[in-house]
Amino acid sequence: MPQPQKKAKAASPARSAPAGNKPKAAVKRPSKPSEVRIIGGEWKRTRLAVADKPGLRPTPDRVRETLFNWLASLAGAGGGELPGWRCVDAFAGTGALGLEAASRGAASVLLCEQDAALVAQLQAVKTKLEAEAVRIERGNGVTALERAPAGSLDVVFLDPPFDNAALYEPALRAAARSLRAEGSVYLEAPRRWSGEELAALGLAEFRYLKAGAVHAHLLRPAAQGTA
Repeated sequence: MPQPQKKAKAASPARSAPAGNKPKAAVKRPSKPSEVRIIGGEWKRTRLAVADKPGLRPTPDRVRETLFNWLASLAGAGGGELPGWRCVDAFAGTGALGLEAASRGAASVLLCEQDAALVAQLQAVKTKLEAEAVRIERGNGVTALERAPAGSLDVVFLDPPFDNAALYEPALRAAARSLRAEGSVYLEAPRRWSGEELAALGLAEFRYLKAGAVHAHLLRPAAQGTA
């Protein structure tokens, strides 16, 4: 005897995920290049794009703000200005450090960068800001410092790639030689440099802070002490 046919089940409505078991988030699209901003001076709040480049790691805004407060106190001009200063940003990247100095009245700022695309970006920013005090050079920052006349610079910014440890000592040595007697070196590194290491290069720690993985040092010629 044939069995009666079962009625087809109506499609049940989709059940919501149990409480506490959220559905997986959609895959994130690649984020657009981030930005940093100029903290003070003529171009205050100007935003600088950060290209998506391996190893490109711009100094965080709050670290730069502290750094330029330190430098302004040494300049003694008030208003955070660095009037007449001569500067080299030896591993420029986005140019945030050198452009900040130019924004605050530095008389000359050399931005050195080896990556052609970053050099083109720096040129575009220079044109946009009409930054007459800024000069851009594609090449090796250590070589540029070695070419600088001894005792000619007020501040040297050193922010090499963290994974290229071999750059640090020659860059510090060349920077120390290029400084005026009361000049400064800003060093950004993946570790804190010891007093003994710095003394061997003719430098001494003046100010220091750590922010995340960044060890930020403001150094001065050893003869100036660590006031």
